[in-house]
Amino acid sequence: LTRKYRGNQRDLARARNAKKQGNDKGKKADDGMSAAARKLRDAEIMQQKQKKANDPKPADEKAK
Repeated sequence: LTRKYRGNQRDLARARNAKKQGNDKGKKADDGMSAAARKLRDAEIMQQKQKKANDPKPADEKAK
């Protein structure tokens, strides 16, 4: 392909990929929650993860 067409192919490929990905130039998916509610939900999830990581495992699992 010549230079003229290669630039056009890039643009077309970008457009096809953006359509396939379904993104609108970096807009976040709206989950219907306010920022404060989202913050509380995320904090709760992180606390659960932290608790799970800090819980001592039974002796059976440590031996494996």
